[in-house]
Amino acid sequence: MFEVLVYMFENYFEANIRPDQNTLANELFAAGFDQEDINGAFDWFSKLEEMSSLSATSATHSLGMRVYGETEVKKISSESLSFIMFLEQAKVLDSAQRELVIDRAMALSQPEVNIDETRWIVLMALWNQGKANDYLFVEDAMFGDNHPTVH
Repeated sequence: MFEVLVYMFENYFEANIRPDQNTLANELFAAGFDQEDINGAFDWFSKLEEMSSLSATSATHSLGMRVYGETEVKKISSESLSFIMFLEQAKVLDSAQRELVIDRAMALSQPEVNIDETRWIVLMALWNQGKANDYLFVEDAMFGDNHPTVH
């Protein structure tokens, strides 16, 4: 299902192309994606949009510390959890957005979520909320040069 999410984001949503669900489903099926994965991706994006609008209206800034549950720690890689914490400390994510990212990671059908997948989830969540500057920061973290220049 994750591959469908990335494909939809890169080819449709990021470019603000929003075909109706039947047209999009047919195009995704023609591109070789499984119908079950397509339906799962539609549900995933629908829930993302629903939760994004809720978190935008009830944005909270918690001073508390987030303790991850056993199922979250098993599914979301430690590198991913560290990345989420980094983004929150850098004020890229607020507590509501953090919870949105965690929820969407947990909603993926796969048994584990790695750092690259987490970066995509953050990117989709921030883009969906219209956080252009934050989006650019995460995009740079995703696609930027990871090898520092040594002088």
